[in-house]
Amino acid sequence: MARIQLYVAAACAVVLALAGPTLAGDPDMLQDVCVADYASPIKINGFPCKANISADDFFFPGLRNPGNTNNPAGSVVTAANVEKFPGVNTLGVSIARIDYAPGGQNPPHTHPRATEIIFVLEGTLEVGFITTANKLFTKIVNKGDVFVFPRGLVHFQQNRGHGPAAVVAAFNSQLQGTQAIAMTLFGAMPPVSSDILAKAFRIDNREVDAIKAKFAPK
Repeated sequence: MARIQLYVAAACAVVLALAGPTLAGDPDMLQDVCVADYASPIKINGFPCKANISADDFFFPGLRNPGNTNNPAGSVVTAANVEKFPGVNTLGVSIARIDYAPGGQNPPHTHPRATEIIFVLEGTLEVGFITTANKLFTKIVNKGDVFVFPRGLVHFQQNRGHGPAAVVAAFNSQLQGTQAIAMTLFGAMPPVSSDILAKAFRIDNREVDAIKAKFAPK
């Protein structure tokens, strides 16, 4: 019996040791800096390190100006993640600017690899997230306010003001990943079978096909 208990304790220790790193947004860095080398043919979890670096690698001017919100959602995300900002490679952080037209929405979506925290630059937004128990937490936020969305949970933002709105969003990952719920389900390629979506949403196939047509590639 004592030996069995020892084996169980050892197994639990191994599981905890393996699970520990997964609690962080990204793996820990092993050197001071590792600027992403986009030209490298090597494929790893992240990007290989570039040999010759400069201060420009750690600089990103792309969030200075509002983005173009002339689209069906009425919002646009300007991301400063590792795909556009090589200096954040291995640092476990990234940032974005989100602009909203009046009535604009950042549709329900998830970030599988990061918690998101926003700071409102201007405007009035309704923001919220939904837990795995289907509990909605929502709030009206204004200029200067901060709100946080836990990692992996479905969340959204909608402009409730009469003018434009904008936020700065920060993530504890160099590449948080984004899955927009509607686009993921109705715009997937190859497409999800209509009968699967019809049963899931309790509608008929014709309605599913009509929704899919709205998310078809242009």
